[in-house]
Amino acid sequence: MVSNHTYTSRVEWTGNTGEGTRTYKGYDRTWDIAVPGKPVIHCSNDPLLGGDPALMNPEDLLISALSACHMLWYLHLASVDKITVLSYRDDPVAQGENMPDGSGRFLNATLRPHITVEAGCDLVRAHDIHHDIHKYCFIARSVNFPVNCEPVMTAR
Repeated sequence: MVSNHTYTSRVEWTGNTGEGTRTYKGYDRTWDIAVPGKPVIHCSNDPLLGGDPALMNPEDLLISALSACHMLWYLHLASVDKITVLSYRDDPVAQGENMPDGSGRFLNATLRPHITVEAGCDLVRAHDIHHDIHKYCFIARSVNFPVNCEPVMTAR
């Protein structure tokens, strides 16, 4: 049985410096993401496009969402397979391109999780779980570019 879900968010531009968008350089590329009952996330444009490098941008949020979705499925499937995960850290990277007309897109993403499992766990299965995740991860299944995974596994 298929079940549908609805996700909501409020994205509100905060970059009006007093004149709106009267001139191209006269406004900030900042906004807030607000989801009811959750902390507000302050965001900006990619620094390559004039954004504030101290704030999250859409590209940061997308690669982080891919990584987090993969991690959560990994933890779930490891638990089901009786593999005890002691730590999980990912340093994902994505490649993008900008076209002369100003358009851009992601070309690919690579997840690079460093996972420590309990000594005695099946390390082959712990590694192979990553291949199973792509059939479950909501975010990875929704993007139109390849998402690769290069895990590093250790036992402790």
